Amino acid sequence: MKTEFKFSNLLGTVYSQGNLLFSPDGSCLFSPVGNRVTVFDLVNNKSHTLPFAHRKNIARLGLTPRGNLLLSIDEDGRAILTNVPRRIALHHFSFKSPVTALAFSPSGRHFAVGVGRHVEVWHTPSTPDSNADGELEFAPFVKHRVYAGHYDTVQNLEWSSDSRFFLSAAKDLTARIWSLDPQEGFVPTTLAGHREGVLGAFFSKDQETIYTVSKDGAVFQWAYIRNPNVPEPEDEEMDDAEDDQHMRWRIVDRHYFLRNNTKVNCVAFHAESNLLVTGFSDGVFGLYEMPEFNMIHTLSISQNDIDFVTINRTGEWLAFGASKLGQLLVWEWQSESYILKQQGHFDSINSLVYSPDGQRVITTADDGKIKVWDVNSGFCIVTFTEHTSGVTACEFAKRGNVLFTSSLDGSIRAWDLIRFRNFRTFTAPTRLSFSSLAVDPSGEVVCAGSLDSFDIHIWSVQTGQLLDRLAGHEGPVSSLAFAPNGGLVVSGSWDHTVRIWSIFNRTQTSEPLQLQADVLDVAFRPDSLQLAVSTLDGQLTFWSVAEAQQESGVDGRRDVSGGRKISDRRTAANAAGNKSFGTIRYSSDGSCVLAGGNSKYICLYSTTSLVLLKKYTVSVNLSLSGTQEFLNSKLLTEAGPDALIDDQGEASDLEDRIDRTLPGSTRGGDTAARKRMPEVRVTGVAFAPTGRAFCAASTEGLLIYSLDTQPLFDPIDLDLTITPASTLHVLQKEKDYLKALIMAFRLNETPLIRQVYEGIPPANINHVVSSIPTVYIPRLLRFVALQTEESPHLEFCLLWIQAILVNHGQWVADNRGMVDSELRIVGRAVGKIRDDLRRLAEDNVYMINYLLSQPSASAERDIEGEVLGLKQIGNGEVADMDMDDEEPEWLGLD
Repeated sequence: MKTEFKFSNLLGTVYSQGNLLFSPDGSCLFSPVGNRVTVFDLVNNKSHTLPFAHRKNIARLGLTPRGNLLLSIDEDGRAILTNVPRRIALHHFSFKSPVTALAFSPSGRHFAVGVGRHVEVWHTPSTPDSNADGELEFAPFVKHRVYAGHYDTVQNLEWSSDSRFFLSAAKDLTARIWSLDPQEGFVPTTLAGHREGVLGAFFSKDQETIYTVSKDGAVFQWAYIRNPNVPEPEDEEMDDAEDDQHMRWRIVDRHYFLRNNTKVNCVAFHAESNLLVTGFSDGVFGLYEMPEFNMIHTLSISQNDIDFVTINRTGEWLAFGASKLGQLLVWEWQSESYILKQQGHFDSINSLVYSPDGQRVITTADDGKIKVWDVNSGFCIVTFTEHTSGVTACEFAKRGNVLFTSSLDGSIRAWDLIRFRNFRTFTAPTRLSFSSLAVDPSGEVVCAGSLDSFDIHIWSVQTGQLLDRLAGHEGPVSSLAFAPNGGLVVSGSWDHTVRIWSIFNRTQTSEPLQLQADVLDVAFRPDSLQLAVSTLDGQLTFWSVAEAQQESGVDGRRDVSGGRKISDRRTAANAAGNKSFGTIRYSSDGSCVLAGGNSKYICLYSTTSLVLLKKYTVSVNLSLSGTQEFLNSKLLTEAGPDALIDDQGEASDLEDRIDRTLPGSTRGGDTAARKRMPEVRVTGVAFAPTGRAFCAASTEGLLIYSLDTQPLFDPIDLDLTITPASTLHVLQKEKDYLKALIMAFRLNETPLIRQVYEGIPPANINHVVSSIPTVYIPRLLRFVALQTEESPHLEFCLLWIQAILVNHGQWVADNRGMVDSELRIVGRAVGKIRDDLRRLAEDNVYMINYLLSQPSASAERDIEGEVLGLKQIGNGEVADMDMDDEEPEWLGLD
């Protein structure tokens, strides 16, 4: 089994904190998700997470006007410059202090950052496509100037359209006008008059007007006018220099939002259409037209504060982010409709499961919600909210259309994933909080275990009635698992035993397996012959199901231990609180076991050699507790670790000083209390049915690791003569299609492969496929499968699929495990084409039948002649009309 799984995507979280960014064309939205950046493609309805990760949560994002460079800065001021099309991190840099504002100039040559009370302007690093030599700079970040003058934190920066001036808004109740370079006759100007911190300052389109918005809901309009208290000069020939002395930026108009008990949290202005968007602390946003301050409309989109708002370049789409509930919304204000409406779990994910076809992942969390995520698009397609308490486990029936979930509210629910509804609810005679779940592969029986009762409850899915209660455990039941062949069910308990039940026999006898510690999780091998058990002492034991004997075991305490929590007084190697695996799962072929727990590591073990194959690091985010191996002694004070000291009462704003959390509560109560310093942990792992990916439910969200993320690079077959230009020459000039396709595969550039693929004539497809080397068949099949889903050339793609299966069908059958995921994609794409064509044909049949039922052309002319034999003249009289005229004229109408 291959073990080179790489991080490919992050689901389950759509927005954490910081600012949102639209791409220059407005089709993509960049959202900070913890210490990573997720890109939402709003046109193609897809999302992907960039592969780099910061050391702490991201605070600010900046994008060049061309859209090719992304600058992301974390809470400590460390920045990463990323090439967006290539998804490659180019440079790392530190601003030495937290950055509170970031903006690139419209020209793209400079960017400004707010570092505390100062504004720093830097030169934009060059890229190989913009540099004349085609090489990166030795020192990419070069400081241009530092601007000082504010007395408090800078909150917003805004450039003028000509990139010569920029505005800064700060908490010191003022906004300031700066020039990039010294300008003759210009001095930096302070715009004062607000009574609370200024959130934003913006230029109008003609740069003759400036708008400033403060936190208390005041909007000031500024203009460069003459002082009205100074008398007009009597002599018109007076020197203009004296007149310029009386010209100042002055307030010409004041507006107020007049919303009681609410503050303005964020503001954005679109100069082209004069639109002002504000987000308030009560979850309402308002859209206003300037300078008249006409309210277009307001809408409540969240139950908590709106943290950030931005507008795309055309001014049609508004993007909002609410961090407390993890909401991300894109709103088209003209049609008043949602372009994107996503929300992640705002509590920890408890369990997850892949659908049998591998296209969806279901997650359940303590917030009582069940979310269905599409693996290909990365979006949540449906959310179930019927549970009234935390959802603890989820399991699919073998057919894949029915999902079962257990909850602490005392119910087991069955969900129809075709109609997306809850069609059956199972409850116990007494109120129990169910913590584990198992479903018979046939979907006829569902079992559940509880931490309150030591019995296992069994229900019939068809009738919903309680069939049986299995008694025998002397402690809470922590985990349940059905054998894949459906004959047995296994239960693990805190009483140090695992019991094997044969529930379809007449007797209720069980075979107990004795262990040395509390059982945390159990898992069946796909062939139902072996059982893996994880216990609290960090041991993984493997048992023979037929003989009820232990075959082997692994001591995983040293493997899983890693990372010190803030409150730990011992090193990570000696800390005892996290040395166990809370969740284990077998791989698709049964050769490996994936295990995770209260640690930053996910371990992959071989079941035959009992060795650790690989350790995957879940997160390097220092904003989480438990990611550091060694604590920094500089952060230790006499009162304890610095991160545990409550400094909320020292905040500058009144809203930030108010403590609304429950005393002593780390779970429950306010959602922000759980997110202040959460601990890194893995609560669930699952292998995809294809075996080419696995997902893990962690503190940061749903992490997906895949084998298909890394480009396949073959340096042995690559030489200096193989370039994109030579490949296109072979394709277009020499007409050697097979050679061009192989050269494109060796370069592994997707646009180049697509160009060669579409440039091969349909008559030559069969010849090219029959002659291609066997080593390229998986890559060709994978590429054609993806093109079948995306390309509009249906017949062309079907010809490729037919040629591959006809010429290499035996090889595909012999290597089914290698190309299983590609065959699934082919089957899904062909099925979609079939359904679309059937629907189109049915519509055409109805149209043809309708046309055939109409009278013929000659008969229709006769009918029209009889009906239109009389024409009305303008004065209301009726006269006969000559019916021989093919196109009669209307008479008497001007």
